[in-house]
Amino acid sequence: MILRHFILVLGLSLGLILPHSSVLAESDSTYKLASGDVVSISVFGEPDLSFEEVRLNDAGIFSYPFIGEVRAQGKTAAEIERILTERLEGDYLVDPRVSVSILKYREFFISGEVKTPGGYPFQPGLTLRRAVALAGGLTERASESRITIIRDQDPKRRPEPATLDTMVMPGDTITIDQGFF
Repeated sequence: MILRHFILVLGLSLGLILPHSSVLAESDSTYKLASGDVVSISVFGEPDLSFEEVRLNDAGIFSYPFIGEVRAQGKTAAEIERILTERLEGDYLVDPRVSVSILKYREFFISGEVKTPGGYPFQPGLTLRRAVALAGGLTERASESRITIIRDQDPKRRPEPATLDTMVMPGDTITIDQGFF
């Protein structure tokens, strides 16, 4: 653990590691894939089974040679690695080494009193404050105390109160209301 911390600090100081790379690695391990995400699939020694970019369709599914449809919706990259390894092993490959990486996260959406409302690419470690900055900042009528967020994972789609320090997740919908003067 101490050695890992030392390597991270050394890498940061030399500019070899981006400050959010540990956040990215941690969020990738628990991140649940869904429609709109783009992954990279690499099978060691098998260029015909490796793909630089695979976009999940509206149902969170992608097609893969020999296997057909793979349901990635709600699964982590590691779970997709296991599924591909299990399905390729035996009939197609002896000992497949599969790696799945998340290239692009699905967008989050921001509306209301921001200068440029719309969908924006998610970035690991994104706070609502940074999301507002991506959307051009708040308008003069915006209320910093009247912000709601609807989480993509919430099946009931209930708006929750949020602050500028609230963490944003892919697929979230943020609404910033007007303040009353």
